[in-house]
Parts: sequence; C-alpha cells; structure tokens
Amino acid sequence: MAYDFRDIAAFKGVWVFCEQRQGVQQNTNFELISEGRKLADEIGCELAGVLLGSDIADEMAKEVGGYGADKVIVADSPLLKDYTTDAYTKVLCDLVQEYKPEVVLIGASNIGRDLAPRMAARLHTGLTADATHLDIDTTKYVEFLKESSSLDLSKQKFDYEDRNLKMTRPAFGGHLMATIICPRFRPQMSTVRPGVMKKAEFNAEKAAACVVERPAFELTAADIKTEVLEVKKAAEQLVDLIGADVIVALGRGASKDMDTAMKLAQDLADALGGGVVGASRALTDAGLISADRQVGQTGKTVHPKVYVALGISGAIQHTAGMQDSETIIAVNKNETAPIFGIADYGIVGDLFKVVPQLIAEINAAKAAK
Repeated sequence: MAYDFRDIAAFKGVWVFCEQRQGVQQNTNFELISEGRKLADEIGCELAGVLLGSDIADEMAKEVGGYGADKVIVADSPLLKDYTTDAYTKVLCDLVQEYKPEVVLIGASNIGRDLAPRMAARLHTGLTADATHLDIDTTKYVEFLKESSSLDLSKQKFDYEDRNLKMTRPAFGGHLMATIICPRFRPQMSTVRPGVMKKAEFNAEKAAACVVERPAFELTAADIKTEVLEVKKAAEQLVDLIGADVIVALGRGASKDMDTAMKLAQDLADALGGGVVGASRALTDAGLISADRQVGQTGKTVHPKVYVALGISGAIQHTAGMQDSETIIAVNKNETAPIFGIADYGIVGDLFKVVPQLIAEINAAKAAK
C-alpha cells in the first residue's frame, strides 16, 4: 500500500526512537518506552523500540523490552555507527513509511532535536517539541488538567471520543502550558524532555520475550553528505540534577548574596548526603547561576528523594519540575508563598539564618549516631 500521511486509519502502533551513543543506550530510551507502554495500552496496539547503529547485539536491543516494548526494530549498518542527520533521517523515514506507526516519540536530546524536525518535514506531519506530558485517553487528560492547570473546567467542552495524542509542553517562555494535537496527519510525533517520564521497573522476563526484527533497508555512502572523523567527549563539568537523590535549590531570595547562598546550599546538600545545588529560573535568567542547574518547565524535571527549596516562591513554572520529589522542604520568609502548598515541611524564615541552623542540627544528629 502506498504511503499516505493523510490516511489516518492506515497507521497503527507506538514507536520510540532508542538513541545510542558509542554502543550505549541512553537512559531517556527507558523513560520513553515506559511512557509509550501506557499510550500503547490506551490505544490497544503494539509498542516498538527502534534502534539504529552498528553491530547491535540482540541482548542490547532486548533491554528496552524489559521496560515494556513488545518488539525492537533494529537497523544495523557500519554507516549508522555514529549519528549523522542524513543517514538516520533516511532510514527512520523509510521505516515509518513501511510500518506506518501512529505515534513516534523521540527524546529531546541534542540528537533528537536535530532528527525529529527533519523527519516530520520529510513525512509531511506535525511535531510537538519538548513535551512534558502525554495522553491519549481524554478522561485521563481532563484529570491531568484538574491537577495541573488553573482552567475552569466547568466551562470547557471535551470530546471524550477523541483518540488523538495530546502533547503538552511549556509555551511563552514557560508562562503557559499548551496542549497540541495532530488530528489530520500521521504519524503523531513529539520530542519529550529527558527526566519528565517515570521509568518503569526493569522486567527480565519481558526483556527475554521481546522480539527483535531486523528489516532490510537501503543506505549507501552516497546518501550521507557528512563524515564523522572523530568523536571527542567534552570535559565540561555539568551538574546531574536528574540523577541526584538530594537537590538543594536556590530562588530569588538568594540573590542578595549569591556567594554566601551557594556555599550554604552546597554545605546543606553535602550534609544531607552528597546532594547537588539547583536553581529557579529567576537566578539563571539573571545570570547568577548556570543554566544546567535550572529546575522547572523550561529547565529540568527532577524526582529526588529530598528537594530543599530555599528562597523559592513556588511559581507553577518551577513546581512543575519538582513536585513529584519524594520529600519537599521549603524555606521562605513569606508565609503565604505557594511553595508551602506542596511542601512536606515548611520553615518560615530567612534562608541565611535558617540554613546554618539546619546544617548544625543535621551534623549533630549524625554525630549522635
């Protein structure tokens, strides 16, 4: 059957592009496979991972099966060893035109942000960039709105038969959340921000049962306009907020003395057990702290065991990125600050006075043990 991006009924299944670098799968793959499993179950279809590379073993491919994939489609070629826009776009678009998946999810990494728009343009479909929430079932989408929006839902009309993918992302610099659908064309495509989807528990039985398909595909050196001569890893020190168990985040309240605030935050993070220092957008926009430390809709979404918010008011743009933390501790001079509404423990006070006391008490408790 000829490929027609307008023939919605011809498309079936959920795909996740599984990014690998130097033969190592990226953690975002497992997050997206876990989320894709939920979407596939809602639609009632198959979930497939798509893995491109060179010398890909079945064991590596089956790993995504442990997080929910029914099968993995492997395109293996020496020409796919290192990522190039030309090669990956051609192979993936050819596979989409052959298999016709209804949904294609791609991690919003540097590679994903390069690859996805080129695929969407070639496939004549839409693309939602940097999504932070996905729904198929309208009832579940409405529940999400009840929890996460300020809309008066009594005045809204919803089509509960709508089976389009509802892709929600920050808009207007993070001041609004927009939900986007692609009702006329297929596949429905979205890049998804790393860290926002929860990774399921690995299931060895499901991994073993996962089917690996290796379809024939056409790719020659003439299809590739660039050549990767060497891959060098930068030695730049970046903060790993997504993988941290403890995060101590600074907000606007720290701006009056950033040097002192940073030292206090790091000392508290160390006292709590090797944590890292994060920040709200107010500080990164002001250039007072590097962007790799930003938590929130336009920063990183985190799920640490302990999240300490120092001098952070709790605007929705920030809380959307940390509200699923296991334990939230807030310190703020304003007793009506919204952050106290989601905090498990709240302290009304000046962070410059409260934090030294917290550090002293934590260290004393450790010494007593």
